[in-house]
Amino acid sequence: KFSKCEFWIPKVQFLGHVIDSQGIHVNPAKIKSVKDWASPMSPTEIRQFLCLMGYYRRFIEGFSKTTKPMTKLTQKKVKFEWGEKQEATFQLLKQKLCSAPILALPEGSEDFVVYYDASNKGLGDVLMQREKVISYASRQLKINEKN
Repeated sequence: KFSKCEFWIPKVQFLGHVIDSQGIHVNPAKIKSVKDWASPMSPTEIRQFLCLMGYYRRFIEGFSKTTKPMTKLTQKKVKFEWGEKQEATFQLLKQKLCSAPILALPEGSEDFVVYYDASNKGLGDVLMQREKVISYASRQLKINEKN
């Protein structure tokens, strides 16, 4: 309906993001939710947390590498033992999302640069335009992809 349409608004909230003239931000309500998130006490709780964080992975440089200590505990054959390493990872992820950069909106189709890194554990990249971050991406290598 035309009556429900809004035009020329300076800021819009859309699918957990805030989009304005500066770029794309994480919704402040989600940041508050992450700040208040208690340490996971089971593999299911880890999956829930990582699912939320995964939705915002494009804001977090090295997401897959950072999450590895927590991801291991979600495997069926691994005993759940929450230790200092996992707690440090949990707090680091919370901190990274709460201080996430504003992602720039692409302008035109020129001046894009991709920085890429690969190791025997994972892959990572950052897409930039005119020295502004557009998006981060990363993933862990599967067992059959490792050398």
